[in-house]
Amino acid sequence: MVTKTQRKSRYDSRGISGNPARQPTSTVQPAGFGDWVSAARLRTLPLAIAPVVIGTGASVLGAGPDKIGSGFFHWVIALACLAVAVLLQIGVNYANDYSDGVRGTDDFRVGPARLTGAGRAKPRTVLIVSLTFFLLAALVGLAIVIRTQQWWLLLVGLVCIVAAWFYTGGKRPYGYMGLGEVFVFVFFGLVATLGTTWVQALYLPQEAWAGAVAAGFFACAVLLANNLRDIDQDRVAGKRTLTVVIGRRATQVLFTVLIVLALAIAAFLALFYPIAWLAMFSLLAAGPAIAIVWTYRKPSELIIALSLTSVASLIYAGALFWAFWG
Repeated sequence: MVTKTQRKSRYDSRGISGNPARQPTSTVQPAGFGDWVSAARLRTLPLAIAPVVIGTGASVLGAGPDKIGSGFFHWVIALACLAVAVLLQIGVNYANDYSDGVRGTDDFRVGPARLTGAGRAKPRTVLIVSLTFFLLAALVGLAIVIRTQQWWLLLVGLVCIVAAWFYTGGKRPYGYMGLGEVFVFVFFGLVATLGTTWVQALYLPQEAWAGAVAAGFFACAVLLANNLRDIDQDRVAGKRTLTVVIGRRATQVLFTVLIVLALAIAAFLALFYPIAWLAMFSLLAAGPAIAIVWTYRKPSELIIALSLTSVASLIYAGALFWAFWG
């Protein structure tokens, strides 16, 4: 871990830090509405939407007479699941902004400036906004639990929020110990997809499990692209992401393997649901993302790869939804 004294020496050797938070406060402009929207990291929202789309599609498969609602799915519950996923994603993004900012990790950031690390907003304000989104997600989740009478899901929701906070928060954040991808796979893949299917059908067909794994692979790929962009800065800051641990080349290989495995799952599902072949159209976005990950020269180029991978996950999810409903 880099000490404050070591950080200070780096700032002194350069004369002044490239981080706006380290420059004279008179040069730092307060965050405007656009800055807050940017800090929500909208490019990551497809990762919250995709598992809900897949889970909703799978809810029509093999549902028994105890399923919720009178149709193939309960559209109110589906929208509620979408709201929970999106609110949690935004809450996590603001929580990361706060935690990385107060910890000093963003002092070495070369990507888009963060609210806390750049001094554009007070840490307390960013924290309150993050907790507000977590609270809204909890309230919508509570409504789902009341409607479905699946009270054990309250514990699942609590675990999701706690895991979201300790990704970069707390004294020993697991995102700093190379475990971020595990969290993303479990919660933005398995839990989000299977939870969506369960509250609508009270049943988990094999297709839901397959789609959940694929959604988790895409989410992990996005995180890898993000951490590959920040690999040098994270090393300096003492943030041991999986990318820092395994290195640049292994990260590029793992990113590619995850995309290929997700497509392999779609190919397998297409043996039973032919429309699932349309998931290969996700390569229109994932293909260029893979190319960028392998050939990038500037870390900022990986922001494009991150965005393309998010879009690919949404195309993929839409194809599986159509396939399951076809």
